[in-house]
Amino acid sequence: MNPIGNTLADSIFTQRQQSLAAALTNSNLYGLILNPGPSLIYLTGLHFHLSERPVLVFFTTQSIPAIVLPELELEKIKNLPYRIQAFPYDEDSTKWGQAFLSAAATTLIGKKRIGMEPRQLRMLEYHLVSDAAPEAKFVSAEDTISILRMYKDASEISLMRDAVNIAQRALEETLPAVKFGMTERELSRELTLQLLKAGCDPELPFDPIVSSGPNGANPHATPSDRKLTPGDLLVIDWGASYMGYFSDITRTFSLGNIEPELTSISQIVFDANEVGRSTAVPGISAEKVDLATRSVIESAGYGEYFTHRTGHGLGMEAHEHPYIRSGNLELLEPGMTFTIEPGIYLPGRNGVRIEDDIVITHSGAESLTNFPREVRQLI
Repeated sequence: MNPIGNTLADSIFTQRQQSLAAALTNSNLYGLILNPGPSLIYLTGLHFHLSERPVLVFFTTQSIPAIVLPELELEKIKNLPYRIQAFPYDEDSTKWGQAFLSAAATTLIGKKRIGMEPRQLRMLEYHLVSDAAPEAKFVSAEDTISILRMYKDASEISLMRDAVNIAQRALEETLPAVKFGMTERELSRELTLQLLKAGCDPELPFDPIVSSGPNGANPHATPSDRKLTPGDLLVIDWGASYMGYFSDITRTFSLGNIEPELTSISQIVFDANEVGRSTAVPGISAEKVDLATRSVIESAGYGEYFTHRTGHGLGMEAHEHPYIRSGNLELLEPGMTFTIEPGIYLPGRNGVRIEDDIVITHSGAESLTNFPREVRQLI
């Protein structure tokens, strides 16, 4: 099979594939298999939908990448800025196994340790490749891949900044529509429309969370037909995607006059968010950022109502490494991007969460998000 594509030494994908080869060697892995998803896009720039037709790319430390794909997708791999070996198949599913056999033989994965993504690789592709290389040992390479993707370069951070700006503009355009009697679902639809109008990719990073009153006590509530009511807190957790990179933001608002305790917990969460953002600097562990943020809420007597970690990594996925939680001793370093999102959730009553997107720099940390954090009254 003659390789397709061109060799460009300065291609970002060539550089990433070279970094992958070094990481695989350090992890005692001969190769890596990836099906469609964020890691494949990161390493190749190739976008495929997961469908009934399998797609799999083989990376090894000894050869150029190889891809098994349907014939109808061949146009996608023409004129790539790197070389790739293609093993296409037609609509006859009985011949798919032969394409995988050819790719496995060409890349020499036979008896080697091969990495995979446990959360991403489907049984469809796994069975085809394991049948093609029955003596290969397939192991998790999640940590190996996450380390590569965890350090964002300037171009990636720029795209994330764009995703933040799109999300913030969309919410500004949405808020004037908020009124009593409107349902959470209606508000979520309006926000989705404004995200697309503001320039969000067609596929959002996640469906917006719009939760009011008692529903706000569920951190991952699904918008319902509950109507916005005076005295509610309104939690909006939303994000935009721009050229494959995500933002993830949460702000809380009050609807009419709220109880004094709700005003109090709003200030506590605001303070916790501020402490978390100021604590996140190069060289500090993710655990210490979580503990610093959590201590504000615990010292105010609401520790049991902060029911999740302080944050999670962000980039080509809404949740990725590093995770800002207790027990994670990983040190924060320049290029890491993640959320700081403390919350207090009072069951059956209301909830507050304030979430920002952070990037560690050489001198400290920068919040990519600058939407006002105060819990302000909308109506």
